[in-house]
Amino acid sequence: MFYEPALRDKTLLPHDPFKAIIAPRPIGWISTRAKDGRVNLAPYSFFNAFASSQVPIIGFSSEGFKDSADFAQDSGEFVFNLASHDLMMQMSQTSAPLPRGTSEFEPAGLTMAPCRFVAAPRVAEAHASLECKLTQAIRLKRHDGSDLDNYLLLGEVVGVHIEDAFIVDGRFDTAAARPLARCGYQDYAVTDRLIALARPPGGGNEMAGDKR
Repeated sequence: MFYEPALRDKTLLPHDPFKAIIAPRPIGWISTRAKDGRVNLAPYSFFNAFASSQVPIIGFSSEGFKDSADFAQDSGEFVFNLASHDLMMQMSQTSAPLPRGTSEFEPAGLTMAPCRFVAAPRVAEAHASLECKLTQAIRLKRHDGSDLDNYLLLGEVVGVHIEDAFIVDGRFDTAAARPLARCGYQDYAVTDRLIALARPPGGGNEMAGDKR
């Protein structure tokens, strides 16, 4: 099968497979605080890391200029909280529509914990959280240069919180933390098993074998 996204015949393929093909994707569970004190917590499935060798950079993309994007740009800060299997229902609850500016922490039964370098709170129940200072806020464009209603927020990680129980022999135990990933449609995946694969000699340290 081949199709052009703009011309896809929905009688042949009623459900868009794009998110199912680009999968699994880490979930950016983003907490923010606006300068006026309003707090927001929301999950983003368009999220990832973009640099790590010298300066760790992560980012999330918002469809529409929603509270997370608005508050992050307003304050210049945001926090990534690890969405894990044990927090799946709470994470899902934070995607429910609430009046603009209303915090999702209390309705989802989550606790706000203070950060060291940013004013935004982190999720106390999360097994890891990353404090970030905003580096760029970019409005995405089509190939013809026209603007989309999508916004990419990038931030430098300036502080890392890890629950001590998930540090084993000096390494974060990803499988034990069981992070969630977003797939297509209404599907999620859980990372609970890892496969070690060393890179070829001279292949760099971006993947397997990175000891840092």
